[in-house]
Amino acid sequence: MSVPIVTYDQVTVRYPETVEVALTTTDWHVEEGAFALLAGPSGSGKSTLLRCVNGLVPHFSGGRFGGSVTVDGHDTRGAGPRALSRMVGFVFQDPESQAVATRVEDELAFGMEQLGVAPFLMRKRVEEVLDLLGIAALRHRDQATLSGGERQRVAIAAALAAHPRILVLDEPTSQLDPWAAEEVLTALMRLNMDLGLTVLLAEHRLERVASHADQMRYIPLGGGVALDGSPRAVLAGMPLDHAPPIVQLGRHLGWASQPLTIKEARVQSWRPKSIQAPRHESATVSPGEVALSLRSVHLGYPGRRVLAEIDLEVRCGELVALLGRNGSGKTTLLRALMGFH
Repeated sequence: MSVPIVTYDQVTVRYPETVEVALTTTDWHVEEGAFALLAGPSGSGKSTLLRCVNGLVPHFSGGRFGGSVTVDGHDTRGAGPRALSRMVGFVFQDPESQAVATRVEDELAFGMEQLGVAPFLMRKRVEEVLDLLGIAALRHRDQATLSGGERQRVAIAAALAAHPRILVLDEPTSQLDPWAAEEVLTALMRLNMDLGLTVLLAEHRLERVASHADQMRYIPLGGGVALDGSPRAVLAGMPLDHAPPIVQLGRHLGWASQPLTIKEARVQSWRPKSIQAPRHESATVSPGEVALSLRSVHLGYPGRRVLAEIDLEVRCGELVALLGRNGSGKTTLLRALMGFH
């Protein structure tokens, strides 16, 4: 993934009748086929940044727009939302805000109808996205009867039906419970991995998705310097109070590598720390002195003899290897040296 499919060049946005700048000078790119994660506190400009991709900013929002955004080679200043809708699928934070049809099946077909897709092709694509998102059982359902997670998956399916090259999602799990959020994020990861679909996602639940992202951008509140790079690098540099709990733990404990998942954190916590043996004056010996000695040692278990007539002498500074087949008594000998027999 080295070719940018979305490029922001010196972008600034100010909405009508406002003094504050919604988005300060921004340079960024999203690579084709990437799973790109956008993070930052509320009001930092994440939604504005996303809406530049499908042309809602500036064509629908109005206001002052500086710089340029290029999507798959098209400058959004010249290509409006209708033209960009063939390349960009957009899913809002609240799925109800973009629902236009009562039945699920009609919702999936609506966008394609506006683009003039042939009826036979519409039917084919509806079947495809129903299977792809695992919502075939919902096709005849009234959207008012769906759960939050089901509605969000329907919204994603409707955006995918037009076969966009980029799927943009503005905090799609913010109104979902953890189980529904997990279902939606898992579906997005599968679309990215299986179809090579470019996904640009703004999300607060970073701990669920950061480990799957290819690139990440953190936008601070108030127009500060944004952080770009790999999720691990960005999470290590972002303010502690905005980092996910697992990263906060790693930074509090001073881990050099920040964990992105609970699994990574557990592995970090299990790594043995350096242990210094207690020093005793009486234990000081000169190099070459005998450290341990065995003479005519017999070892075994009830009804079974393991070792017989073992003589061994190990001197300070030596590295001794015990060799033998399985069951020959190596472990028994070591346990005896430790005093376990």
